[in-house]
Amino acid sequence: MPERLINHLTRFVNVPDEDRATILRYFRPVTLNKKENLLEEGQVCQANYFVLKGCLRMFFVNEKGVEHTTQFAIENWWMTDNMAFQQQRPSDFYIQAVEKTEVLAINFESQEQLCARLPQFERYFRLVYQKAYAAAQLRIKYLYDFSREELYHHFNDRYPDFIQRVPQYLLASFLGFTPEYLSEIRKKKRS
Repeated sequence: MPERLINHLTRFVNVPDEDRATILRYFRPVTLNKKENLLEEGQVCQANYFVLKGCLRMFFVNEKGVEHTTQFAIENWWMTDNMAFQQQRPSDFYIQAVEKTEVLAINFESQEQLCARLPQFERYFRLVYQKAYAAAQLRIKYLYDFSREELYHHFNDRYPDFIQRVPQYLLASFLGFTPEYLSEIRKKKRS
């Protein structure tokens, strides 16, 4: 399964065959059960996670005790609390498995060493972060630009497999409305 990471890397940068085993030594495999946490609010964010199989979500809990999902990661996506990881400080977020999930974890020091040893990793992570940042910008635009119904349909059109995998209450949390409202939208015929 680690070949999934190598295949992803080669989409962005050149990875010589002789470096592949070396790269994988910087990562450790982690298997999570459904609803198991990788990170909890207040913990120092020690690792960046590449999803091999399964689905993760990042969320925070507001002052009323309501969970707000801010991000998902499925196969071939990365997830971490970027600010807390880069600064090695306590996180404001939780990272949790939505389903049984397998990830490759790389800690901060190992990621820095890998980038120093194989300079193409600087480029790889820059490209990955640029894509993630652009996606976050678009998500913010959609939150302001679309009606709630348009937001759901847009997400459904772009990520139909995702809609089938993620429980409705988590999808509603991500889209910023209640599960009941999401249920109403799904029942309506699209015009």
